Amino acid sequence: MIRISLLCSLLMITAVLPQSAFADRLKDLASVAGVRSNPLVGYGIVVGLSGTGDGNSGLTLQSLESMISRLGLSVDAADLNAKNAAAVMVTAELTPFLKTGQTLDVTVSTVGQSKSLKGGTLLMTPLMGADGEVYAIAQGNLVVGGLGVEGADGSSLTVNIPTVGRVPRGAMVERMVETPFLETEFLVLNLHRGDFSTASLVAEEINKTFGGDVALPLDATSIRVRAPADPGQRVSFMGLLENVDVTPDAPAAKVVINSRTGTIVIGGNVRVTPAAITHGSLTVQVTEDQNVSQGATVVAGNGATVVAPGAPVVTPDTQITANQDPARAFVFDPGVSLSSLVDAINAVGATPSDLVAILEALREAGALRAELVVI
Repeated sequence: MIRISLLCSLLMITAVLPQSAFADRLKDLASVAGVRSNPLVGYGIVVGLSGTGDGNSGLTLQSLESMISRLGLSVDAADLNAKNAAAVMVTAELTPFLKTGQTLDVTVSTVGQSKSLKGGTLLMTPLMGADGEVYAIAQGNLVVGGLGVEGADGSSLTVNIPTVGRVPRGAMVERMVETPFLETEFLVLNLHRGDFSTASLVAEEINKTFGGDVALPLDATSIRVRAPADPGQRVSFMGLLENVDVTPDAPAAKVVINSRTGTIVIGGNVRVTPAAITHGSLTVQVTEDQNVSQGATVVAGNGATVVAPGAPVVTPDTQITANQDPARAFVFDPGVSLSSLVDAINAVGATPSDLVAILEALREAGALRAELVVI
């Protein structure tokens, strides 16, 4: 009785909760234009490997020769052996507002013949942005979660991916990325999923919170927000702005089909106009067999006949059977909802491929009130 009473109480509380309790925060629906991460990439060398390096790879040997020459030493690539070194690509994400001297994580991946980066150390590697400028310098000991072992007889065992590792806080920022956050008169919010109705609702909720004419929807994706003139107030303003509750409008009706996996997702707003569907399947099975019989050779001479065993005789035997399931028809009434659509299709035992065929036929007939997306 206590559990039943508690359940009833929860249902009553849920029923009287305001709509804003089910709203989304603005920070979960949109991002600020210009406030984003920037990818960085660089080419470097990992040393200190236990014989799992690139070996006599020309790329690695040339890189080692170039690096050693920059340290003031003269060496020939023919005198080097890169079994304990590997050529790698280093990638990182430069998050917004990261200042000079702060650190970020980097990912290191092999580009040569190295079997494992376990135990290696990344040498100083400049990380460049899309504009070709250096924004960070990476260096440090690698953390590798994979394991690779090879035996003398050629057998091997690999766990996870030993050719990719990370250097936590392994890059130091050397250059900042300028953002217009503190300079522009207006801030622009970009919705993660463009929708005219949602953009209008976002602007309406912002104006309710901060006053009229603060927010203006520009299109289905962007909302322009007037920022405080004092740069010192913008951070607190953004803290309030991103916590504004907005109930997004219902998305457009869509049916998404993954033809490779058979996954089908039908949106809640999908409707079907009056239509009659007949669904059936024909299965044809061909069975090939061979009948083998003993051959015989008849020899006659001197008034006698002798039957001697001969070569086997092979006779093909083909059987063809056809099975056709009875066609099943069902009718959709006007404005059929998602639940009725699913129940009707499940009632005929349709497979995912059959369901794809039914939905495509409904779209071609103009009876499916939804966008059909095949991925």
